[in-house]
This record gives sequence, structure tokens and C-alpha cells, in this order.
Amino acid sequence: MTGWTSDRIPDQHGRIAVVTGANSGLGLVTATELARHGAHVVLAVRNTGAGEQAARRIGGDVEVRELDLASLASVREFAAGLAADHPAIDLLVNNAGVVLLGPRRSTVDGFEMQLGTNMLGHFALTGLLLGKLAAAREPRVVSLSSITHKSAHLDFDDLMFERDYRAAPAYGRSKLATTVFGLELDRRLRAAGSPVVSTLAHPGLTRTNLTPRAWEHRGRVGQLIAWAGLLATQSVEQGALPQLRAATEPGLRGGQFFGPAALGETRGRVTEARLSREAADPAVGKQLWTAAEELTGVSFL
Repeated sequence: MTGWTSDRIPDQHGRIAVVTGANSGLGLVTATELARHGAHVVLAVRNTGAGEQAARRIGGDVEVRELDLASLASVREFAAGLAADHPAIDLLVNNAGVVLLGPRRSTVDGFEMQLGTNMLGHFALTGLLLGKLAAAREPRVVSLSSITHKSAHLDFDDLMFERDYRAAPAYGRSKLATTVFGLELDRRLRAAGSPVVSTLAHPGLTRTNLTPRAWEHRGRVGQLIAWAGLLATQSVEQGALPQLRAATEPGLRGGQFFGPAALGETRGRVTEARLSREAADPAVGKQLWTAAEELTGVSFL
């Protein structure tokens, strides 16, 4: 069987697609392909200057809107403005993320930065936009996981990693939480009879600008480590294919999860990926959902 490529993306004319973190890396490739196939793409970005540069590079039918996922106030403002201007939203790609391997940092709302940005911000955004998604034809939400979720564990007694903080496990925890969220979202959407479909994807080891940024706290040594690591990665164009498939392939079931097929899901053609036992546990999903509602103040489903 020939590997799945972006040429298989069906016509997207008439569809409104929101891509978080769309000004670089996986988000930029995803937004570019969606626009190339006819979608109106909303570039949801923290830095609107970088977003405008990306919009010029992409061409097509795109708009730039400010969104800082590390601020619930920004998430609410973005969602309110988007909902006011668009009666329906067909696709939400929760792509944006941070990798921080330095000291522990917090969002403006007091969340550990990686969990707050990668999962809690997207949880709130999805909840605030769910009504607009449900108004669309064949709507879909894509959550961006990582292979690091497989070795991570959620400690609900210290979800913000305030004790014995370690940056790499904190990142893995944020991606496990993102994966659990995408699956629990699917369960709740189906139970509610919603038309919205929740799918997931991960890029394997992919060459993006997150890796150099993650090591910037180590100065010149960090730069050498980061660029050496990039030699083992696949291109960002290849890494974006799992989330593009999760976003656009017709007839997908809720809860389907895509990633690379080769070398322990680190690279290669797109296939259905494997979940960790904890990620797939409905009891964990329910517990995380309750915690996320309490932390963000956003309740849905």
C-alpha cells in the first residue's frame, strides 16, 4: 500500500479550519496544506507579527488571530471573537505546544507551563468553540500527542509538578494529558450524540523549532545538543502528515490515532498509532476531565 500523502486531502473549499501555533513547524505545514486544498484557515498564534509573515508565505484564504494558550483570558477573548465572526467551525487542530527543558515555569494562571499550554489551554479552547463546531457539517477536533506520552504518568496529587520538578517528564505528562483529553472528548461526544469527531495524531521525531528552543537555557552547549538531535529527526513536512490525515481523511471514527510507522513510531509512513494503557483508561479520562474543568472554569459535555 502506498503511504498516505497530502495529495489525498479532499477538497476543503467551504470549510473553516482553526490551527493553533500555525506560524511555524507542524502548524505552518498543516495550515499551508489546508489552505492549498481550499479551506479558510485561521492562524491562531501568540505572535501576530510572525503570524502575518506565515500568512504571506501560505497565501490562499487565511486570517491571523492572536491566541496565547498560556492565558485563559486570551483563550476566552480569541474564542469569543472567532465565534462572533464565524457561524460554524469545521475543524480545530490543537497543534500548538511548548517544550521546556529548563527550570519550572508557570502560566499567568499559575499552571505548570507545559501542561497549561499543551493541554489546559486547548481544553478550554475546545469547550468554548464546541457549539460552533457542532453547527458545522462533519466537524472534527484533532489533538496533537507525542510518543513521550507512552512513558509518562499523571500524578493527580501533584498535577502541576510542584514537587521534585523535572522538565522532560513534565513535557511527557503534558502530552499524556493531551492524549487522555482527546480520547475522553471522543467518549463524551459520542455519549452526547454530537456530530463532532475527536481524533489524535503524533509526529514521531520531527525537525521543528521546538527542539532548539527547548535547550536554549543551556547556552552554546544546549545549541550543540539540540542541533545534534535534529540529525535524527524526519522533515516537518513528513511529521505533519499524521495530523493532516487525522484532520481530513473522510469517514474516520472518533478516537482514531495516527503516527509514523517505522522505528518505534519515530518516522516513516503514516499508520494507526498505539496508545499507552494509561492514556486509554476511561477512569483516568474522567479524572483528568474533572480536574481540567475545575482548573480552567470551562465546563462542557
